[in-house]
Amino acid sequence: MAAIEQKKSYFVSKDFKGVNVKNNRTAIGEGEFAWLENVQPIGYGNLKIVNEATTLVSSAFANTVTYMASANINNTEFMFAFQEDGSAQYVNVTNNTVSNLAAANTFSNANVQIVQWKNERILIIDPAKGYKTWDGTNLVSIGSVGTVTINNGGANYVAPTLTFSPPGETGGVTATGEAVLLGNTIASVVITEAGSGYTSAPTITVSDSTGSGANITCTLFSQNGTSVATFSGRTWIAEGRTVYYSAPDTYNDFVSIASGFITLTDSTLRTDIATIIAANNFLYIFGEDSINVFSDVRVNSTTGETIFTNTNVSASIGSSFKYAIFPYFRSMLFMNRYGIYALVGATTSKISDDIDGIFTNIDFTKPITSGQVLINNILCACWTFTYDEPTNGTTTPRKLQAIFFDRKWFFTSQGNSITRTASAVQSGNILMFGTTGQDFIKFYANSTDGIEWEISSALWPMGDPIRDKQALKVGIEATLTSGFANFDCYIDSENQTAPPITFQNTIDWLNNTN
Repeated sequence: MAAIEQKKSYFVSKDFKGVNVKNNRTAIGEGEFAWLENVQPIGYGNLKIVNEATTLVSSAFANTVTYMASANINNTEFMFAFQEDGSAQYVNVTNNTVSNLAAANTFSNANVQIVQWKNERILIIDPAKGYKTWDGTNLVSIGSVGTVTINNGGANYVAPTLTFSPPGETGGVTATGEAVLLGNTIASVVITEAGSGYTSAPTITVSDSTGSGANITCTLFSQNGTSVATFSGRTWIAEGRTVYYSAPDTYNDFVSIASGFITLTDSTLRTDIATIIAANNFLYIFGEDSINVFSDVRVNSTTGETIFTNTNVSASIGSSFKYAIFPYFRSMLFMNRYGIYALVGATTSKISDDIDGIFTNIDFTKPITSGQVLINNILCACWTFTYDEPTNGTTTPRKLQAIFFDRKWFFTSQGNSITRTASAVQSGNILMFGTTGQDFIKFYANSTDGIEWEISSALWPMGDPIRDKQALKVGIEATLTSGFANFDCYIDSENQTAPPITFQNTIDWLNNTN
């Protein structure tokens, strides 16, 4: 008597989750993916292919770009590119016109950082060439008034007027100050405008109808640094383990009583400050393995000094990758050598458990950049890095983006020549731009050319094994906006991969509008 034919088993996968490369393919969930590249798992039954990058301006930059960042000046969005030879250029993101900001040797070739001040200028910090500002027209050194010394208070003064010599740089601001009398002698000076554009300390002339003999000098403030932020109406500059801060509502006054500095002496900061960044009503101070936050900034009503709270929120986790840290909704996201974390308030939590398997293959000697980007109208967090992909016992380096949204991960590849990336706002949308060294490109913007994509599912158990042989059929349901997509399908077992199946016998459904 013939055996009863075994019932056929079917498996349909539509409950799409994100990538899980931490566990073996036999151990991940049915809706998880062992690899997902250039495909966004939006929701149930909805995997959407992303677009390629497009080149906006070929050879936009005269030299290799080492740092990119965006800022808005007078309601115009710009992308700034600092280059290997110390020059800088900027791109108007609205019309993609490229202009020069500074000639070669103006800046250092690494570790420059900018931040927006209001929407009237950018502030630029350089580890060797100091602190500068650019207002859309003039690049000016923040050579401002430092300490003021009364060498001789003079005598018989009634209403003395102080006149500071003008700055040497075009676009600089002349310093101003007021004399404070003790009897008929000048006892001190209150700086009312610290000035900018001075390349040497300004001279101070004292005028009065009756007084004479006063001699007042000042020093020049010119601060190097590795990071700059604007927070609570002030400018903050980090250098080494010290953070300097300006007086309220100024970017150049580091001499008034309300300005000052704090040096972090706690052992939780094992090395120097990596970067400072403002968001969510905090100023975050990142070290390689620690995070502090400054908050509750205010002026002491009695002394006029600035006071604030300094709190250590992480004594073991931080990041030395200053361009891999950015705000995302109410979180501060950051990447280090062993994971990606979200800092919410004072709580740090790891969000990269599902992609832990890739970290051993990331080349941390190459640049890591990050930012926010809208993909398929969903705001995502994006990190670009060099990934040494295992290939037949060797590794092949390529550029990869790790994308996070809604507690899910996937990967994209927008070109192996990408060196730097940064987010910018265009027509109200947060988009990702980058450079291949000299070209200016826009991510996920080329909807004309096709992009290679890869979906690698979990290994599904299927159930009901067949004793003698097993016939497998596989089908893919896809919605094509135009043309025809090439599908190559590989059926995997625990120990081998079958030859590719190329889908050609498609079935088309047309709606009422064809």
